[in-house]
Amino acid sequence: MLERDSTNRGQSVPPGQSTVEVGDLAESRRWCGLSRRHFFFILVVGTVLFVYGTNVTEISSDWNPQWLKNYNAKKIKIPQPAAVTITNKDISPTSAVMNITTSENKSEPQTPPPYKSPGLYLVEYPYEYHFTINEPNKCEQQKPFLVLIVPVAPHNRAHRDIIRSTWGSETLVLDKVVNLFFLLGQQNREGAEQLQEQLLQESKEHGDLIQSNFIDCYKNLTIKTMVMMEWLDSHCLGTSYAMKIDSDMFLNVPKLVSMLSNVPKTNYLTGLVARRGAVLRNKGSKWYVPEYIYPQAYYPRYALGLGYVFSVDLAKKLVEAARHVKAIYIEDVYLGMCMQHLHIPPTDPPNWGYFQVFPVQYSRCTYSKLIATTTNPSLDRVWAWKDYKKPGQYC
Repeated sequence: MLERDSTNRGQSVPPGQSTVEVGDLAESRRWCGLSRRHFFFILVVGTVLFVYGTNVTEISSDWNPQWLKNYNAKKIKIPQPAAVTITNKDISPTSAVMNITTSENKSEPQTPPPYKSPGLYLVEYPYEYHFTINEPNKCEQQKPFLVLIVPVAPHNRAHRDIIRSTWGSETLVLDKVVNLFFLLGQQNREGAEQLQEQLLQESKEHGDLIQSNFIDCYKNLTIKTMVMMEWLDSHCLGTSYAMKIDSDMFLNVPKLVSMLSNVPKTNYLTGLVARRGAVLRNKGSKWYVPEYIYPQAYYPRYALGLGYVFSVDLAKKLVEAARHVKAIYIEDVYLGMCMQHLHIPPTDPPNWGYFQVFPVQYSRCTYSKLIATTTNPSLDRVWAWKDYKKPGQYC
């Protein structure tokens, strides 16, 4: 529930919560904007949406959720390669997969039904989302011990490249295979078609992009998280652990792998665990949730969205739990609600300092003792990584 924008330009703590009660720091947190071409068709709300539909990169701290009444997460059609086939995986209605092929026959995906808003503070899940860019065989081929999944906005190539050249480059750690993937939705503003072509080229170059056909925005982070769970359940069943981690984090992969060598192999989820997170009833709050959506005063225990790691067996269980729990838009809280439904509480990490919600000042010694921390926007992460990996004692 703690938000940082895509370029890591600042932080704010929701009123009424302590630093251990705040949640998701995801790089991709931004509210769905509409491209200018839509304005001619939505005259009733045109004046309000104009502010949000023009190259939105961040939302100010005095955001008013009244805007959500004008939200429209209508699916958009993105440019496809010359030929497409669709394969429906027989695991759940929400896990149909679109696979890009090179066959001569062209088969277009079926047009999804018209969008029906589930409510002001809810998101459209469960729903039959499709993967428009996919890496369905990599886990089976490489048999990783750990999969790292970074939710990131489609246009944010810079963050992806930084991760690829720093901690994301560690593919064999303590004799364990580690795979990295970036999880994206779709852009729905001007330039989307050109951006999609760039993403297809990036996917060919790196083979680490996973994209689904939901609109990539702040409100849909819960969808993004659950699509991640679907993907893991469909394609990485032989993997032991997975980690969702934000794109502006430092990750100590060896420390993480070492920790995972001594934790439960099933029903395990850890990170910076929040307890008694207050449900904010102030209508001016970005994280306001009314009583008719969630009547309790406190959320169940949950791991902050900046970075949490879990045994992959939980993916299927969480997808199933989501069928019984209303999908609110606060993604880390929602995952905690699903865990509560399963009667599986998140676990505290072996050391309370392993996960840091506020930026830790860089030093080789300090970073060697933690697993994940947010980073200062002024920190050159590529330089810090090269310094961290140079030979010699950390402390």
